[in-house]
Amino acid sequence: MKVAVSGKGGVGKTLIAGGLARGFFERGFKSMAIDADSSPNLALTLGLTAEEARKIVPLTENKELVDSKTSTGYSGVYNLNFKVDDIIRDYAVKTPLGVDLIVMGTVKAMGSGCMCAPNAIVRALLRHLMVERNEAVVLDLEAGVEHIGRGTARAVDILLIIADSNLKSLEIAKHIHDLTSASEMKKAYLVGNRVMNQTQEAAIKSFADKNGLDLLTFVPFDQKVIEADMLGQTPLINNEMAAVQTIDNICDTLLKEAN
Repeated sequence: MKVAVSGKGGVGKTLIAGGLARGFFERGFKSMAIDADSSPNLALTLGLTAEEARKIVPLTENKELVDSKTSTGYSGVYNLNFKVDDIIRDYAVKTPLGVDLIVMGTVKAMGSGCMCAPNAIVRALLRHLMVERNEAVVLDLEAGVEHIGRGTARAVDILLIIADSNLKSLEIAKHIHDLTSASEMKKAYLVGNRVMNQTQEAAIKSFADKNGLDLLTFVPFDQKVIEADMLGQTPLINNEMAAVQTIDNICDTLLKEAN
């Protein structure tokens, strides 16, 4: 099972990604979570402390690793034929929720020099995780459409596009959906998140119907999630939270869809 989670920044996609990774682990899968966001915080969601999370160096910023894999000794010439299974062995972090975490990082833009080598690491590792390994993988994508446009998530079984009732987030969801429709991605679903009432639910459903988006489910707004975040605790340890329960139930739905 390979799942990617995307959406506009601030719509709560990281909690859903973390909840899915935890849910697959609790259902007996070896579970790997990949944080590919430019502002990575999946580590906190999976139960690591802030101090532990700060110690994780994103792979794209690990110059020693990148050089060891791609350097040829010639300026501007990179080795693109390298193994990545040892990266998973050496850099995956075991989290308190049982999920293995890799903080991928993102390839920074202009001003940081040529990023061909880090980009090669990202592409090779994602291809290995999505195609060659058989555990459950949940990919928390960078906010927006960058990874979709680059085809990063093409090999996933299911893409979840997260949106709340705000029109801006719904428009981003539509843009992501349109990009996936033109790609080889197998299935894409809209998930309405932080839904407070029937009015918001109706707004999301109406937008989905008008724009041809398959709506999977609604995750309710849960004040306890906000309170847990304020205390520096992961909401995922509390199965009594309505939002956490709903996210966990999504695992069963996705497993049925994949079969």
